[in-house]
Amino acid sequence: MTPLIIKLVAGFLAFAGIVANARAQDPSNPSAMASKIETIFAPILAPNSPGVAVLVVKDGRKLFERGYGLRELHTAAKIDPRTNFRLASCSKQFTAMAIMLLVHDGKLRYDQKLTDVFPDFPAYGKSISIRNLLNHTAGLQDYETLMEDEQRGTKGKWTNDHQIQDAEVLTLLEQTDHGMFPPGTQWYYSNSGYVVLGLIVAKVSGQPFPKFLRQRIFAPLKMDHTLAYVKGQNEITNRAYGHTKEGNTWKQTDQSSTSATLGDGGIYSSLEDLTKWAEALRTNRLLSKEEMQPALTPVTLLLTSLNIGAQPRWPANSDRPEGTPVSYGFGWFLDPYRVHARMWHYGATMGFHSYIARFPDIDLSIIVLCNRTDISPESLALQVADLLLVSPK
Repeated sequence: MTPLIIKLVAGFLAFAGIVANARAQDPSNPSAMASKIETIFAPILAPNSPGVAVLVVKDGRKLFERGYGLRELHTAAKIDPRTNFRLASCSKQFTAMAIMLLVHDGKLRYDQKLTDVFPDFPAYGKSISIRNLLNHTAGLQDYETLMEDEQRGTKGKWTNDHQIQDAEVLTLLEQTDHGMFPPGTQWYYSNSGYVVLGLIVAKVSGQPFPKFLRQRIFAPLKMDHTLAYVKGQNEITNRAYGHTKEGNTWKQTDQSSTSATLGDGGIYSSLEDLTKWAEALRTNRLLSKEEMQPALTPVTLLLTSLNIGAQPRWPANSDRPEGTPVSYGFGWFLDPYRVHARMWHYGATMGFHSYIARFPDIDLSIIVLCNRTDISPESLALQVADLLLVSPK
């Protein structure tokens, strides 16, 4: 071939490669995109091990939905879109929604104080607002630390078989006479706060927290198999059991002494039901756009000598670098990813990891649920996001 023809052929092949790559990155080409997503998950998951469920929804349509591995090793039951995983701290977005629905009903206010709901709570609760509890600025002491306090005689009181209950968490907090800091002055991720929020929902609504969730969130959205699990009171269909890898073997590690608490992490759900939750968020099905705004507004701190500026920061001993910025609303982290707005949350508990993210400016939701603790659903989800996010011009 002449040099001119060679250049033309090379140019054509390069152009064809660019077009092929662009088509693969295009959500309107679901087959190519599904293949790319498959390459992220398939190589790391053996079919006879605990695994992962993955959901990608773009513009209200499922782009990818798949289960990998087993939900229960003894029966070799496979993970599929109907498998129910413990959401761990991804439950907090539902607890926050329950509180917001009570505000919508006029039964609660964000500036209402903890002692307005629980009058017997110690005096320091007079300065803790519902808003502080929602955005982790209340300063309540960590109930898991209080559980292991030798001086209080609580160390070893609760076990995998005798689990702490929500009411007992409130009792532990009522036995303290101070918080960790004045409310609103610091940010500290608080499971205690979200257990208390679940109790507030029950107290204000006059019905158990799981029943309120069922009537006001899960039933209206037809999330028929999602529930706040209470042993002996309800059952989890198609249940995934949590596992931890020990050497070359898997051990079922499904329950801990704190697995019975509800508002901070007790909800089970599946890809099938979370698809409906994602749709409710994109269409403002439960609350109007204006009513959702407080949940999507990052908290700022009161200016004191204890903090430099109003931007919250991750404290020491967190799973993020100490001192890096935190952006949190009501049950959602709110920091962007690759310049795209993002609302997200992760969950980590005995035997389970979870990650739920929504990118509202491009109408994209990514959900990764694991019944194993040796992989990061957040890292995997962000690899999926990298395939779909396009920088604005």
